[in-house]
Amino acid sequence: MLWSPENPYLYKAVTKLYIKNQLKDEISTKFGIREIKYEPQKGFSLNGKTTKFKGVCLHHDLGPLGTAVNTAALKRQLTILKDMGVNAIRSSHNMPSFEQLQLCDEMGFLFLAESFDEWAKPKIKNGYNRFFEEYAEKDIVNLVRATRNHPSIVMWSSGNEVPDQWGEEGVKRAKWLQDIFHREDPTRPVTVGMDQVKAVMASGFGAIMDIPGLNYRVHLYDEAYKRFPQGLLLGSETASTVSSRGIYKFPVEKAAMKKYTDFQSSSYDLEYCSWSNLPEDDFILQDDKPWVIGEFVWTGFDYLGEPTPYDESWPSRSSYFGINDLAGLPKDRYYLYRSRWNTKEETLHILPHWNWEGREGEKTPVFVYTNYNSAELFVNGKSMGIQKKHHSSPQNRYRLMWMDVKYEPGTLKVIAYDEEGNPVSEKEIHTAGKPSKIILSPDRKIIKADGKDLSYVTVSVVDKNGIECPTATNQLKFKVKGNASYRAACNGDPTSLELFHLPTMKLFSGKLVVMVQASKKEGDIELTVTGKGLLTGKLSLSSKKMDF
Repeated sequence: MLWSPENPYLYKAVTKLYIKNQLKDEISTKFGIREIKYEPQKGFSLNGKTTKFKGVCLHHDLGPLGTAVNTAALKRQLTILKDMGVNAIRSSHNMPSFEQLQLCDEMGFLFLAESFDEWAKPKIKNGYNRFFEEYAEKDIVNLVRATRNHPSIVMWSSGNEVPDQWGEEGVKRAKWLQDIFHREDPTRPVTVGMDQVKAVMASGFGAIMDIPGLNYRVHLYDEAYKRFPQGLLLGSETASTVSSRGIYKFPVEKAAMKKYTDFQSSSYDLEYCSWSNLPEDDFILQDDKPWVIGEFVWTGFDYLGEPTPYDESWPSRSSYFGINDLAGLPKDRYYLYRSRWNTKEETLHILPHWNWEGREGEKTPVFVYTNYNSAELFVNGKSMGIQKKHHSSPQNRYRLMWMDVKYEPGTLKVIAYDEEGNPVSEKEIHTAGKPSKIILSPDRKIIKADGKDLSYVTVSVVDKNGIECPTATNQLKFKVKGNASYRAACNGDPTSLELFHLPTMKLFSGKLVVMVQASKKEGDIELTVTGKGLLTGKLSLSSKKMDF
């Protein structure tokens, strides 16, 4: 049984050590059997099948929980990404945890295991450069020997955007590091995330890598492909599109480093950074050029720090890059990637929300992210026409866009059509009234009584008719009873300074997430969420002593 993201089949090897027929030690090793190839012009293949990396970059942190490993939190991240259609993870820019690799083996993710963010030349005053000469080889040896039995790992990375990309010494270091990886593991190739593409073309740095990895620089892909001898390129870090979940700005237009007075970025997914680009720029390269073997988007989830474009704007304190926000709630961009990457399930997503009091009669563009090629939009039953994907612009190739819709409260409805023009799916969103009731939705209702397991509960509010309120900012309070405790909350607002571990928080764009942590005792758990003027939300969970 061959291991793959679609069928992550694992075997178990049991190794026993005997001395004079007496068992002294025993270890179990899970492993998978698969074949990988990287070929010029053809790209990457797994078990003989050409496969593109539909990947995301993940920092080692877990948002409101911090950086300590929690397996339940890691599994939730990967579950969200799996639904999006992700098949690959890059550990940026740290060596991966054993827990993360085990989950990727079991759940079916290809893995790019990265080692260093810094070599001998410093990025910062107290970085790894101080230890590089003495410890780089030891650290690589430890990484490879500890993790090489994981079938998920299909490539190593020896560095990310290292200043050593400039100059002759850097070329020699790149070769030295790559040779260590080859010595310890001759079965997997090595890459480096290179952002100084002109420099590595000139110096030979990029030419000696097994897999040239380009961080951004989509305009240089063709030149790099011609200059490098490998016959293929990897988007080792891509996009860095920025957005805030549920926040929409007008007029709707493409913009780099756009700033607003509320320190948010628009969820129309048309804003990016000075060095970066929009998702479609990478889609086109992968769809049109077989030698582009895939991408790792920056990033799968928001993280604390690097709040570009508000790096110097208090109180912005977390990134805007994530396809999912800091709480793990999907932004609109999630559905753009899902419409292209999840080839098994339907995607039909409308944006923006339809609560725009004060914008009556004003242009309020409507986008639809879907795996279907055409759809018709209706505002309160009136057709806004049929849109079809086409190649006149990168956005039109992957999005359906009605740019001249004028806002009026009521119902937005979209009907998607198949290739023959038959209606195959539809979706509606409605203008909501005032917040009335708290709704609780857990990712898991039964958790393990091990003192660590978590249930992630999405909290939202609805009006008296049960319609979600997308602009609600109510202050809520949380209380956990029974065999569990309140662990943290997060609303995904990159400007929020509310403390995660205190049992109160404001909704952001109508939602937040509460984490309930199991005790070591089995039993019932009750989460109560209250807010002024709102019907209380109550949820029953349970914890059990079980292996899962």
